[in-house]
Amino acid sequence: MRITVFGTGYVGLVQGTVLAEVGHDVLCVDVDQAKVDGLKAGRIPIYEPGLEELVRKNHAEGRLNFTTDAAEGVRHGRIQFIAVGTPPDEDGSADLRYVLAVAATIAEHMAEPKVVVNKSTVPVGTADKVRAKIAEVLAARGSAGDRAGAGLGFDVVSNPEFLKEGAAVADCMRPDRIVVGTSDPESEDLLREVYAPFSRTRDKLIVMDVRSAELTKYAANCMLATKISFMNEIANLAERLGADVEAVRQGIGSDSRIGYAFIYPGAGYGGSCFPKDVKALIATAREVGFEPAVLQAVEDRNDAQKTVIFEKIARHYGGELRGRTFALWGLAFKPQTDDMREAASRVVMEALWAAGATVQAFDPEAMEETQRIYGDREDLVLCGTKEAALKGADALVVMTEWQAFRAPDFDLIRDKLASPVIFDGRNLYDPARMARRGFAYYAIGRGLTEPPAAAGSGTAQTSSAA
Repeated sequence: MRITVFGTGYVGLVQGTVLAEVGHDVLCVDVDQAKVDGLKAGRIPIYEPGLEELVRKNHAEGRLNFTTDAAEGVRHGRIQFIAVGTPPDEDGSADLRYVLAVAATIAEHMAEPKVVVNKSTVPVGTADKVRAKIAEVLAARGSAGDRAGAGLGFDVVSNPEFLKEGAAVADCMRPDRIVVGTSDPESEDLLREVYAPFSRTRDKLIVMDVRSAELTKYAANCMLATKISFMNEIANLAERLGADVEAVRQGIGSDSRIGYAFIYPGAGYGGSCFPKDVKALIATAREVGFEPAVLQAVEDRNDAQKTVIFEKIARHYGGELRGRTFALWGLAFKPQTDDMREAASRVVMEALWAAGATVQAFDPEAMEETQRIYGDREDLVLCGTKEAALKGADALVVMTEWQAFRAPDFDLIRDKLASPVIFDGRNLYDPARMARRGFAYYAIGRGLTEPPAAAGSGTAQTSSAA
């Protein structure tokens, strides 16, 4: 099937590439000529495992192409995916200007019936706005004497994405569900044809009305964000009660009604989805006169959680941070991506800089992104290896759970640091073992574990004052 995808950002590029991989003829449209030229040459603008190879393969085999010519894009596909950004506005609501601009473009150039599919994450009611915009432009064409344009049929479908950064290709190739919002049988049949290659073992399409599909996307992300914030709330409580949140996590995760996914305490969630979508649903709720108390609490806890590691650092050093240097492992908001949007590392770094400290940072993928965001500054040193970041630093701060950080050489860490202190924002290490190795170890919800010499006894001690 011939398919057009407007937008070559994270969602559009991954979805378009995977649709090409299963045999569809996909044309991706973007306004950025440099990005389009790069994609044609096999260079992708984001880091996503497995994506670059698929882009190169499918472009070389002719199933995946790129253009800046919107008219060509509209001519190409019966199905027109909209996968452009919906950045948060000042009040947290989703900015729909790019979505509506694409809708107008489709209406301006279409010469035959189209099915317009909203893939972008959009508030409930956006399909109605897209439908109205297309109808408005078609009517204007009719008023200008374009009778063919005035009589064209179209439908607007909601088809939200559920991709995890770092695993997006796999999520697209093996989705656990495909949500389609439409009340039109013909549109449903077309979407079933599009997604048939992904439903060979079972029917993964869940068809519902458009507004329910739009809300499903936000509800899913907000539920996951809620689990994270809830567990971070329990972690903060555990520290004050002298409990170990890791034991609590195992105790509640074994309940099949709860499960282990998204109940790992840490330094707060980030990225392009959870923060934006929680804010957007809060804004939507208030627009209809409903105060979303739970969602607001989720956001408040996450904002506060991003400051917890810095608070531990400041408390350990009695607030005397000026002139100190900190090794920081992990800049991306999560592993397997270079995305630093809303990353907890940024909150920690910026607080350290404000206190007069220097950061020596390393991340396997996000170094260029860090350079792009912060530029050259004396208090930020980007290091080529995680070991180089340690040299002469007062302490190590771990902010992203990359595999390369999970089993480091602790003897090397101790030798390179000015003092054996680790602040672990992702609970990667075992407190008792860290104490035996001679480290002062601060984690999330696990108290302060001191080395035997510092604690004054032969066993590790835990303080609820961490």
